[in-house]
Amino acid sequence: MDSAEGHFKKVLHNEANENASDNDSECSDNEKIAFIPTKEHKESDSDEEDETSDKAEAAVMQMLKEEEDREKEAEDPDYGNAYSVSTTEEVIQQASQTEGKDFKVFQHERESQSPEIRKPPEFLKKLRLHIWASLSRAQYVSLLKDFVESEFFVIDGDSLLLMFLDVETQYLNFFYQIECFLQDFTEKGAKYVIVFFKDAEQMYLPCPHFLFLRTALIEHLRHNTGTTVHTEFSHCLSSKWEIFLKNSYPYFIIISDIGLTSLQTDYLSILIAHSLSKKINVVLASGQEYDILRVYGYHVQSVYKHRLFFQKYEGDLRNACENLVKYKEPFMCLYEHLKLSLKRIQKEVCQTIRLLKQLWPEGSDIRRVVCVLACAVGLKIYSNTLENANTSVGAKTKRSARGRSKPLSPEEAADLCRMQCLTVAFLLHMPLSQRAQIRIMKSCWTKQVLPLIKMQQLCMHFALTQLSDTSDWKLDLTYLPDLNDDSLLINLAHYYEVEYIKGLELKKELGKEMENEYQCLWDTVTKLAAKYSFGDAFPIRKTSQLFLEQKQTFKDYEAEIPNIGLIPVKSGLVEDYAGDVLKDLPVLESNDPAVTSLIKYKEFDELCHWHSGRPLTEEYERIRCNADAKSKDPEERRQIQKLQTFRHFYGSTLEDSASKLIVHQEDVSRNTNAAVKKTQKKHKSKAERIAEENSRRLKAKEEKKEQEQWKALCVPTQKEIKANLTVGIDRLEKFLKTLKSKSVKFTVEMTGLSACLEAWKEHCREQGNKSKDLSKAVQVMRRIHILLEKYQDLLEKPHLQKLTRYLRLLGFENLACSLSGQTEESNDQSISNYTVEVGPARFQLQYMDYYLLREERNDPDPRVQHFIPDTWQRELLDAVDNNESAVIVAPTSSGKTYASYYCMEKVLKMSNDGVVVYVAPTKALVNQVVGTIYSRFTKKLPDGLVVCGVFTRDYRNDVMNSQVHCLGGEIGAEVWEHLLVTIRCPFLALSATVSNPEHLTEWLQSVKRYWQRAENRIERSSRNSGNNFTGKCKVKSKVQEQKKSYRVRLVLYEERYNDLEKYVCSLKDGDFIIEHCHPCAALTVNHIENYGIPSDLSLSPRESIQLYDTMVKVWQKWQRAQELDPEEFVSFKNKVVIKKADVRKYEQELKKELSRWIVLGQTQKVNELLEHLKPKPVDCSEQEKWKHFASFVDKLHEMDKLPAIFFIFNVNSVECAAKNVFFNLLKKQKSERDPNTERQKERLRDELRKVKKMLRKFNPQDTKKLSSSKMEDMVCLLTTKQQLEKRLKRLTAIPSVCTYADSKAVDEDTLWKIFHRLRFERRGYLQQMMALRGIGYHHGSMSAKARQVVEMLFRLGYIKVVTATSTLALGINMPCKSVVFAEDSVFLDALNYRQMSGRAGRRGQDMIGNVFFYDIPLPKVERLMKSNVPQLKGQFPLTVSLILRLMLLVAKADDKADARAKALSVLKHSLMSFRKERYAEILKIYFMFSLQFLIKEGYLDQEGNPMGFAGLVTHLYYYEPSNFVLVSFLVKGLFHKLCQPIKGSTVFSEDVLEKLVLILANLFGRKYLPACSMKYKRTFCQSKVFLEDLPQDFADAVNEYNTKVEENFAHFLLTTAKLADIEQEYRLPLSKTDFTSKNWHGSELASYLMDNTKSISAISPFACLSGVVDNDLFHGEIINKAVLRSLGINVTNCPLLYLTKYDNQGRRRPLNAYALDFYKHGSLIALTTDNWLNEGDAYDALKDFSLLIKSIGYDQLVLFNIQYSSSLKQLKMKQCFFFFLNQNITE
Repeated sequence: MDSAEGHFKKVLHNEANENASDNDSECSDNEKIAFIPTKEHKESDSDEEDETSDKAEAAVMQMLKEEEDREKEAEDPDYGNAYSVSTTEEVIQQASQTEGKDFKVFQHERESQSPEIRKPPEFLKKLRLHIWASLSRAQYVSLLKDFVESEFFVIDGDSLLLMFLDVETQYLNFFYQIECFLQDFTEKGAKYVIVFFKDAEQMYLPCPHFLFLRTALIEHLRHNTGTTVHTEFSHCLSSKWEIFLKNSYPYFIIISDIGLTSLQTDYLSILIAHSLSKKINVVLASGQEYDILRVYGYHVQSVYKHRLFFQKYEGDLRNACENLVKYKEPFMCLYEHLKLSLKRIQKEVCQTIRLLKQLWPEGSDIRRVVCVLACAVGLKIYSNTLENANTSVGAKTKRSARGRSKPLSPEEAADLCRMQCLTVAFLLHMPLSQRAQIRIMKSCWTKQVLPLIKMQQLCMHFALTQLSDTSDWKLDLTYLPDLNDDSLLINLAHYYEVEYIKGLELKKELGKEMENEYQCLWDTVTKLAAKYSFGDAFPIRKTSQLFLEQKQTFKDYEAEIPNIGLIPVKSGLVEDYAGDVLKDLPVLESNDPAVTSLIKYKEFDELCHWHSGRPLTEEYERIRCNADAKSKDPEERRQIQKLQTFRHFYGSTLEDSASKLIVHQEDVSRNTNAAVKKTQKKHKSKAERIAEENSRRLKAKEEKKEQEQWKALCVPTQKEIKANLTVGIDRLEKFLKTLKSKSVKFTVEMTGLSACLEAWKEHCREQGNKSKDLSKAVQVMRRIHILLEKYQDLLEKPHLQKLTRYLRLLGFENLACSLSGQTEESNDQSISNYTVEVGPARFQLQYMDYYLLREERNDPDPRVQHFIPDTWQRELLDAVDNNESAVIVAPTSSGKTYASYYCMEKVLKMSNDGVVVYVAPTKALVNQVVGTIYSRFTKKLPDGLVVCGVFTRDYRNDVMNSQVHCLGGEIGAEVWEHLLVTIRCPFLALSATVSNPEHLTEWLQSVKRYWQRAENRIERSSRNSGNNFTGKCKVKSKVQEQKKSYRVRLVLYEERYNDLEKYVCSLKDGDFIIEHCHPCAALTVNHIENYGIPSDLSLSPRESIQLYDTMVKVWQKWQRAQELDPEEFVSFKNKVVIKKADVRKYEQELKKELSRWIVLGQTQKVNELLEHLKPKPVDCSEQEKWKHFASFVDKLHEMDKLPAIFFIFNVNSVECAAKNVFFNLLKKQKSERDPNTERQKERLRDELRKVKKMLRKFNPQDTKKLSSSKMEDMVCLLTTKQQLEKRLKRLTAIPSVCTYADSKAVDEDTLWKIFHRLRFERRGYLQQMMALRGIGYHHGSMSAKARQVVEMLFRLGYIKVVTATSTLALGINMPCKSVVFAEDSVFLDALNYRQMSGRAGRRGQDMIGNVFFYDIPLPKVERLMKSNVPQLKGQFPLTVSLILRLMLLVAKADDKADARAKALSVLKHSLMSFRKERYAEILKIYFMFSLQFLIKEGYLDQEGNPMGFAGLVTHLYYYEPSNFVLVSFLVKGLFHKLCQPIKGSTVFSEDVLEKLVLILANLFGRKYLPACSMKYKRTFCQSKVFLEDLPQDFADAVNEYNTKVEENFAHFLLTTAKLADIEQEYRLPLSKTDFTSKNWHGSELASYLMDNTKSISAISPFACLSGVVDNDLFHGEIINKAVLRSLGINVTNCPLLYLTKYDNQGRRRPLNAYALDFYKHGSLIALTTDNWLNEGDAYDALKDFSLLIKSIGYDQLVLFNIQYSSSLKQLKMKQCFFFFLNQNITE
C-alpha cells in the first residue's frame, strides 16, 4: 500500500495541506445517522395445482403488495450506522493545523464565515452519503464499447488534473501522462470535450504549483491539440452549463470523487449530484484501466432517486456551491507576517507584460516570456513587500521571531531567479535525450525558499492568464508543457551550492550558446525590474544562503539488472511466426544463470478428456453417443425421449411446416445438375406425360374446388367489406392465402376491388362536403397495384378499362391516361364527387405509405418450397451449393438464417457422417436453433448417431457461425476469431449489424488464402513423405470428393422488408403524448457537414413527403422545389404503381439536396428545417413514468400496437414493470366485478364440494351392482357437477377487457402443456398467472424453462406484452408489432438499438414496425437514430494461456503440419492486426514474452514441449492469471495442508470449507468495488461485502508469484526495448510536440550534471525526468506510466494477480465478497441490497462461480485425486450455496 498510496498522499500532504486554509474542515468522524435495514425478501409459494384461481390471485396480490413495500423502502435507504472513515481528505485537514505556516492564502469573505464553514451544515453530510451510496453501486464497464462518431462525452478538467497530480512527477512528465491518457481515448475512436469551470480555479490558490499546472494545461490543450476545451462556464449549477448539457446530452461525464481538500471534494460531489440529476451518467476518474483496444471504468447510471435528491435539496445545493466558490480579495501571507494581495500581483504582471512587449516586440518562445515575467514580477513584489514590512512594523518587529522562518533577502531571491533563468536556458537548448540522463537528486528546498517559489508559481499562473488574451503579440506556445524543470533546477542549485565552491576542477563552462541565452534572459529581468538593482548575470551565485536541505543527495540504485536477453527456444512455430523480430534481439548463453536455473518437470501428456474422462482418440473417429433413444437404461431413455419431444414441440412454435424426412442421396449436387439437364430435354417419356396429365387434372380439380369456395364466400365478403372495410379486407386476405390457383386469386382480387370501390363511394356520399377518410381510397388503390403487378398476364382489355375507370373516379386522370394509352381527359361530372383531391404520387407516398409494393421475384426456385427467395437469398444458396464461404449482412427478420438450414439439409442428404456446426452467441439462441432443426428435419440414423447435439459451457448433449457482430464484443469475442481462423471447411457468417462488412470479408478471404497455401503445402509434404494425407479422415471422404472452394462471398442486403416508424412518448398531466419522430430530426448541421447523412437512416414514403413539405415551407424560393415535387419527380410522373424502390430514389435525392443546402451556405434554413421536424417531448419524473407504465401499455393496446417487447436493462425493473401491468389488470377486474360475484362463487364452490362428497359414496367400478334408482341419482349428480363447474368457470373466467392474451391463438391443451414446464420453477405460478393475462418477462437470470415458456407463448400470439433485457436482442425469433425502449442505459448503444428495434415488424403480418421511446432523453434518441453501427475492430487475441494451448496443440497433435498451420493461423490472422503492421508487431512482442514466462515458470521446455501442470492451466484458460496462481498453490501443497478432514471422518469442517470459498473467491470471483465504497463504514444486513484477504500462507505464495512475474516482465521489456520507435518516443503523443535534438552544441556543465551510469533503456524519456529508471520496471504498478510507449505493451497483458489494487489516488479498491457472502447466507436479495449488485449480475456471477468449482473439482479428481477435490465435491453438495442455482445450471 505504501508504494501505491504514497504518491497521491504526498501530493495532498506536501502541497494542499501544507498550504490549506485553517477554515477547511470535515465533519466529525463520530457523527452517526440512523440506519433502517431493508426487510427480508418474502415470497408466497403457491405450487399446488388444485388451488382455485381466486385464492391464487389473492396470494399473488398479497405478494405484489409486499414486494412493492420492500422496493419502496429500498428505493431511498437512509444509510445509518454509516460513519466516516479517516480518508485522505480528513488526514490532510489534521495536517493543516501544524504545517504550511510560511505560505498561506486567505480570503476576507471566508474569515467572517469561518464558524459556519468549520462545522459543515447537515446538508453536506446528506450529500456525501448520497454520493457514496450512488458511487458504491457503480458498474465496471467498457467505456468505449460501441463508440461512434456522433457520440461524445465530457471530461471534467479538474478531475483530469487530479488523476495525475503527483509530487514526484516532473512538469513535462505530467503533461506527457495527460496526453497519453487523452491519446488513448482518441486512438480508440472517442469524441470528448474537456470542461474547466471558472470558479473551481479558486480552490487551487493554496496550492500555487497546481494552479499554475492547471492554467498551463488549459492553454496547452487549447493551442497545441485539437481538443475542445470549455472554460466559459462559471460553475456546475450555472444556467449556461445546464443549457450545454441539455443541447449536447453527453454519453457520460468523467469526474473525480476526491479533491485536494475537503472543499474541493464537496464541490466535485455537487457536480456529480447535478450531472446525475440531469440524466447524465457519471464515470469515476479513479479506477480506470485500459488495454490496447478498450478503456474500462466505474460507470454510475443516472436514475430517478438522483433527480429526486436534486429536486428536494436544490436550494441547499446552490447555497453550498455558492459558499464553496465565493471569494473576495484573496491575499497571501509569506513567512507568517508578510501580507500580499493577489490583485496586486495581477496588476504587476499586466504592467510588466506591457514593458516586455516593448523590449521584445517580435515576440518569443513562451518559456522565455514566462520565465522573465515570473522572475521580474516576483523580485519586484518581494523586494517591495520586504521594504514595506521593514519600514511599517516599527518596534513590534523587535519581538522574538522564534518559531518562524527568516525571509530571504532580495539578493538571495535574485540568486534563485538567476538559477531559474539558467534552467530555462537549458530547457531551450538541451535535448530531451540529454535531460533524461540528468542525475537524480533527493534533496529538497528549504523552508525559506519554498514561499518564494510558490509566489513565483502564482506569478506564472497570472502571466499565462494574461498572455492567453494577448492576440497582438506573436508568441510561440508550442512548448507550454515545458515551462519548468524542478529536477534540473535542484541539480543546478546543488552544483552551485556544494560542488562549484569546492575548486576549479569542478567549475564547468556553460558553453557559448547557453551563456548568451542566460545572459539575455537575466538582462531582460533586470530591465523589467529596473527600479531595483539585482546585479549582473555572473556570477550566478552572489550569496552563500543554502537553498537545499542537506539530506540524502543522490538516489541509490537497487540491485544490478540481470543479463539482458531471451532464453533460446528451438521451435519451428516460434521461428515461423516471430523469427523476423527475434533476429534483432539478444539471446542468453546456455550457461547463463537464467537458463541453468530453469525448472524441469515431467513432460505433460493428456490421455483423458477433462470434461468426460473419456480416452482421447483421433479427431474424426468419434465415440458413438450413448445418450440417444436406444439407450439401455430405461430412466435415461425416458429423459432423452422427453427432451426430444419437447424440442419437437418447441420447434413447432418456430416453424409452421411439418418436419421433413431426409433421405440419404449419393451426391446432391450431381442430382441437382441431373434435374436441370432433364428439364432441358425436348422429348418426354410416356411416364412423364402421364404424370404431367395427372398433375394437370389434380390442379383443375383443386381450382374448381377453390372456385366453389369463393362462390359461397363472395357475397358475404362483399357485404362485410361494405359494412366494415378493415375487417372485410382482413378476411379477404386470409382467404387469398389459402388459395393456390392464380386465376381464382385474380377473380377474388377483382371482386375485392369492386367492393372496396363501392365502400369508398358510399363513404363519399355520406361525408358530402366534409373531409374524407382516405384510408378507404387507399384500399382501392392497393388492390389496383396488386392486380397490375401480380396478375398482369391475366388482365384483359375489359379489366384494364375497369381499372382505368376506377382511377378516373379517384381523380387520377393522368394515371388513367397512362394505363389506357389515351391522352384525352374525361369530362364526367359525377366522377368529381369521388376524387381524393390529392395528386396521385403524393397520395401513394403519403397515404399508401407502407402498402407500396416491394421488388419481389415471381420465378420460383426449385431449392425452396415454401416461398420465392429474393436474389440475395439465391446468391446464398449458390454459395452453399458451390461449397463457398459467405458473409451475410442483412437486416433482422430478412430471412438470412434460411441459408444455414439449407446447408444443414444438404449435409444430411449427402451422408450420415457429415457435420454442420452452428455457433451462436447465447444459449437462448442455441436452444432456438436446436428446436428449429428438430422441427424441420427427421432422419433415420444408425445407432449411436443423432441429428443434432448441443454443447455449451454448462450443458453438453450429443455434441455455422451466427451473429458475427460479436467479434466486437467484450467477452468471448476472441473465441469467435479463433473459430473463423482455424476452420478449414466453408462457413456462413450471419449478422444484421456490421458497418464494415467489406473489411471483414477481406480479412476472412485472407484467412482462406492462407489455408489454400497451407493445405497445398501439407498435401505436397504428405505425398513426398509417402503418407496418405486423407488417411485419418475416412468419414470425411465423401464430403471431400466435392470440389473445394476458398472463395468468401459478401452478400449485402440493406433493405428492411418493413419500414420502422419511431415515436417519442412522454407523460404530461397523467396523459400520454406520443409524437412521430422523423429520422432527419436526429441530424444536426454539424453532423451532416462532418459525417454526412448516415446510409442506414432510411425514411418511409410518408416521411419522405414530410421532409419535402418542410423543405418547401422553410425555403420558399427553393429552386428545385418544382423538380422534386412528387407529381413532377421523374420516377413518379404518370406512374400507376409506385414501388418502394422508386421511393428510395426520391428519398436519396432529397437527402442529397439537404446536404447541398449546407454547401450553398443555407445552414440557417437547414437548422430551421430540422427544428420543424423535431418532436417536443415533456420530461417527467421516473416515479411518474413507472407509475403510469401500465396505462402506457393500455394505450398501445388501444392503438392496436401489440404484441410488443419492452426493453429494460435492469433485471429488477424488467420484473417490476411486468408485475405493474399485471397488477393493473387485476385492479381493473376487481373494480369492474359485480359485488355479488364473490358470494355466487362461494355458493357454487360449496355446492360443488357437497356434490363431489356425495359422488365419492358411489364406487364407479361397481356401477353394475347399483340399483336403478341409485344409478339415476349418480347420473343426476354427475350432470349437476358438470353444470356447477361450467357456471363456476364462467364466473372465474378473466374478462376480455382485463387481459391482453389472445385465447384463440393457443388451444387449452397446448397451453397447459406449456405451463406444465413451470411447475417446479421459482415464481412459476406467478409467471403462469401473468401469462394467462398475456404478460411475460424475459431476462438472463431466469431458468431456460421459464424463458422458453415466454418465447413459445409470444411466438404463438398468446402473450402480447413482454418486458425483457437484451436477452431478446441477439437473433432470437420473437418478432412483434412494436418495440418499446422503456429505460435509458449505458448498454443502450448503437448496436443494441439496431438489434432490438429490428424485432419490430413481422414479415407477412405487419406492414410496418413501430419503435417507441418511452421517456428516453431526446438527445439520446437522436444519437441512436443517427449513429452508425460500430465497426468491427476485433479484440486483443492473445493470452499467455492461449499461447500455451497453441504450443500444446503443436507438440501433441498426431498431424504436426496441420496443427502448426492452425496455430500459425491464430497467431497471424487476428482481426485487430489485419492490415495494421504495428499491431502485428505488438502481438509478436507479446507472444515472445508469453513464451519466456511459460519457460521460466516450468510450463514449457526450451523445445516448446508442455510440461508439468500445463494441462490444468489450459483447462482454466478463461481465468487467467488465477489459473497460474492456482498451480502455484498446488505446487506448494497449500491446498493439501488446508483440506484436512475432521479426525476419524472424511467430512470437512465448516471452517475448512469457508476458507476454501474465501481462497477461490480471491482467485476466481474478483469483482472490484470503487475505492470510495470504503469511505463510510456501514452495518450491512447479512453480507460482509468487502472480501477478506487471503490466509497468510496463500498471500505469501501470491506475493512470491507476483515478484517472479514482475521480474520476468521487466526483464522482457528491457530485452525488447530496442524494438521501440525512438523518434516517436521523443514526441508528446497527442500534440506531437517534438523534443528531439536539434542544434545542441553541448555544454560542459550539462555533461557534468548527467549520470551516465543511470540505466534508462526501456524508460520513456519523459518519465526519466521524474527520476524513473530501468530498475523501477520491476514494480508492476509503474510500468504503464514509465515504459516506452511505442512498444505497445501494457501491464494488463502481464499475468499479475494483485492482492490489493489501488486507484489513481492511491486508495485501495476492495473486492466484492459476493461469493463468500452467498455461501454463508444463501440470499440473492442480500447481494442486491448489501453487495451493490443488481439481481441479474449477481445471478450470472454466482452461476459462473459454481461452474468453476465443478470444473476445478473434476479436474483435480482426474489429475491428482487429492483431498482438495473431495472438499470441492463437498462444497458443491452444500445445499444452501446452490439452492438458487440448481434449477438453472442443468438447463
